[in-house]
Formats: sequence, structure tokens, C-alpha cells
Amino acid sequence: MIADKRNNQTDVPHDYVELAQPIKARYIKHENIHMPTGKYALSGLRVFGFGAGNKPAPVKQFMVLRGEKDKRGAWIRWSPSSDAYAYVIYYGTQPDKLYNSVMVHDANEYWFKAMDKEKTYYFSIEAVNENGISERLKTIQVN
Repeated sequence: MIADKRNNQTDVPHDYVELAQPIKARYIKHENIHMPTGKYALSGLRVFGFGAGNKPAPVKQFMVLRGEKDKRGAWIRWSPSSDAYAYVIYYGTQPDKLYNSVMVHDANEYWFKAMDKEKTYYFSIEAVNENGISERLKTIQVN
């Protein structure tokens, strides 16, 4: 048993359980013991951690092609990594402040339509798999 909450008397609709020590598990089981109203619903369950394999390799051939006529959009492409299931594209208006991001699953391209046509933008990308996150690529400038 990882966490025992059967004697809990506090209403915790968004409970967060942090383990004192990490554990290795392939599956987890969540079991409801009792509900006063008789109705139970689980809206989400998140488990954090990394697998035992290798992190994905860094993305290669990352390019951002801003539109000529409409500078509010850009076509973003990169070479897919065989060991990644998703990519995180970071962007911002300062090279050291890439505070916004988009996660792309099962693709190696993205149509980005969220820019101010008068501003310069900066982009970077990293690959993601169940074992971790790759090194983030050097930030590129797009005028």
C-alpha cells in the first residue's frame, strides 16, 4: 500500500500525496472504501516520475518559418525523434523569457498562430518520453 486514507475525516477534493521515498511500480490501484453519499467519482489521477530507460535524444533540424504576408503565424517543424512521444515548444518575446509553451503529441510540425505581427519572437524545443526530457535546443530568433 502506497497511501492509506481510509481513516481520513477531512474533505480533500484535490488531494495531493507526496511520498517520502520514491517507489518503482508498473501499475497502481486506486480503491474507494466508503462514500457517505454512496456516489463516488474520480475526475483525474496523476502519477509523477520517470521510467528506467533513457531520456530522448535532443531534437534536430528545428525550424520556425514565419509567414510573409501574415506575420501572426508560423510553421514550426523538426526532425522526429524515434524515442519521444511528445515535444514541448517554448516561446516568448525575449530570448531568456520563454514563459509560454505548447505540447505537441505524435507529430513533428505545428502551425503556430499566436504572434503579434510587429514583435520578434524566440523559440526552443525539447523532446519528452516516459523516461525524462531531452536537453532543450538553443533558442532561435524569428523576426
